[in-house]
Amino acid sequence: MKNILVITGNEQAAADIRAVFNGPGHAQGVSSLDGALRSRSKIRHDLVFVAFDAIFGAPGKPGIRDVVRVLKDRYPGAEIVLIASSEDIPNAVEGVKAGASTYINHPINAAEIRLVVDALDEKAIIRSELDYLRDRFWHSDVMDLVRTENQAMRQVYQKIRAVAATRATVLLSGETGTGKGVLARLIHSHSNRQNERFIAVHCGAIPDTLVESELFGHEKGAFTGASRRKLGKFEIARGGTIFLDEIGTISNAVQIKLLQVLQDGEFSRVGGEDILFANARIIAATNLDLKKMTETGDFRKDLFYRLNVFPIEAPPLRDRIEDIPLLAETFLSRLNREFQKSIKTIHADVVSAMQAYDWPGNIRELENLMERAYILETSPVLTPSGFPAELFTECSRENQTLMDASLNLSEARRRTVESFERRYIESLLAGHHGRIGSAAEAAGISSRQLNKLMSRYRIRKETYKN
Repeated sequence: MKNILVITGNEQAAADIRAVFNGPGHAQGVSSLDGALRSRSKIRHDLVFVAFDAIFGAPGKPGIRDVVRVLKDRYPGAEIVLIASSEDIPNAVEGVKAGASTYINHPINAAEIRLVVDALDEKAIIRSELDYLRDRFWHSDVMDLVRTENQAMRQVYQKIRAVAATRATVLLSGETGTGKGVLARLIHSHSNRQNERFIAVHCGAIPDTLVESELFGHEKGAFTGASRRKLGKFEIARGGTIFLDEIGTISNAVQIKLLQVLQDGEFSRVGGEDILFANARIIAATNLDLKKMTETGDFRKDLFYRLNVFPIEAPPLRDRIEDIPLLAETFLSRLNREFQKSIKTIHADVVSAMQAYDWPGNIRELENLMERAYILETSPVLTPSGFPAELFTECSRENQTLMDASLNLSEARRRTVESFERRYIESLLAGHHGRIGSAAEAAGISSRQLNKLMSRYRIRKETYKN
């Protein structure tokens, strides 16, 4: 049995919808948006139908994006279905873009409602199955690592899932510190080569004269100082994966030899005549624009196209600020394991500063700052005192970001509300020493509502007990 909420001032429309669900016992009716938001009903609704007469009749005449957002906050987990007459169709389309599940036409058609409900049920089943399969794909030891709230990173992980089990060459691109090495290891550890070696070579850290020897090996006497035969990384990685980081720095001579490996799977040691066969999966990474380098002649076009079989771009940290709390939590957990300390959480001012900072060093910079602050911290909370002052000099940018004209009103309001709620709850719990009942009473909300907000912002009452 589904629990339905119908928000409309049109009594006939409400009755028609209730009739589809076999009478009023399964469906509640509210005549206005304001009434729905003020409702104290403890019923968990599965479907919320909302008509545009209830929306545009509300005080302040809110926009459809704002309406969808507040309904999703008020009724988490419910499917939002808009009821639109012909003149409201453009607004209905905008509402679906903002997160509503779909829309139906007014006047109400029972057959259309049944089709919509069946489609939503099927969609929910498929979504659950996909979530289950995605979780099954990732090894348990990387589940924290692949958590993300960012759409671009979701697409990155989707690509990794698709390519991991293949033999395809992967080219990872992105700024320094965005985690390309971590992505390469994810691909290897979820491939059918996972039990073989993963060999990482930082091409930019090896002198030009030694790169060829490092990759392909050399024979005794091949050059001054070659006192014995040396195996190259391609031989050592046989059957496994070789990760060529900063591939854009290799010389033209090495590019030619690498091209031969990619084309024919063959190579020779420096100073040797024997033909050796490479059986290593190649993953390359660069923070340079290789395509532009091919136009200037600094990188071979034929090699670029051989490397660029399956490109994956890692977004910079400044474009995934919603993931910063998740990443910081992951680093905090790792540091607790390594240093045998028990720092339970991160102060809200630190999180706000992190989300306002530009992160020129990306994830690597975040990890380094977290480790430094962790070592200095003596309390159960990671406080601002352990972080460099420059992290907080740009904290005022938070308000500028929230009011950035490039953001729509709904997104700016969402960020402002989240920032305020997080700070308020932490201060509230600190003042009540983590006691949920008295804190909720002081805030004028129920204990359940407070627990829900704490869960949303990953705030633990134990942190404020003492």
